[in-house]
Amino acid sequence: MPSEAKEILKAHIDKSVVLSDEQFDYFFSHFKILSFKKGQAIIMEGDVVDCEYFVISGCLKAFFINDDLKMFILQFAMPTWWASDYNALYNHTKATVNVDCISDAEVLCLSNSDREKLCNEIHKVEHFFRWRTNRGYVAVQKRLLSFMNNDVRYRYEELLKLYPELYNMVPKKLIAAYLGVSRETLS
Repeated sequence: MPSEAKEILKAHIDKSVVLSDEQFDYFFSHFKILSFKKGQAIIMEGDVVDCEYFVISGCLKAFFINDDLKMFILQFAMPTWWASDYNALYNHTKATVNVDCISDAEVLCLSNSDREKLCNEIHKVEHFFRWRTNRGYVAVQKRLLSFMNNDVRYRYEELLKLYPELYNMVPKKLIAAYLGVSRETLS
C-alpha cells in the first residue's frame, strides 16, 4: 500500500505543482498511512485536531450534529480528496465537525506542524496547499449559492452529475443529509 499511496498522492500533487523526486520523497515522508473500518470515527466533536487526511481509498464524511440530533453533512471525501475539521485544525480549537468512514478507508495523515514546516521549506508545497485551499473555497461557495438558488431536485441532479461515483458509494440517507433534506423528500 505505501507505494500505491505514494503514486496516488504524487499524481494529485502533479495537477498543480511538479516536485523533484527528492522533494516529493521528503514531502511524502511526513505522511502516516492509516486504515479505518466502515463506521469508524476519525475525528469526533470535542477532539483536539492536529491532522488533515488525504483519502487513498474508501469514502469519508465530515458532518455536524445539531442540538436536535439532526445530521448535516458538510463534505464527502472520496479518493484524492482531503478532510478534517479545518476550523479546529487551523485555530487550535476543539472539533465541532465529526469525520468518519462511510466505507473501509485508507488515508494519509499529515499533521498541521508538518504541513507548516513543509510549506516553509518548499515553496512549491506552499503553492500546492494554497491552490487546494482556493479550490475548496470555490466549491463551498458554489454549494452555498446552489442551496440559496436551487430546489432539492436540481441540487440532487447537480451532485450526481458532478460526482456520479457518489451514487454507488454513499447511501441515499447520507446524500439527503448532504442536501439538507429528509430521505423521504429525496425519494
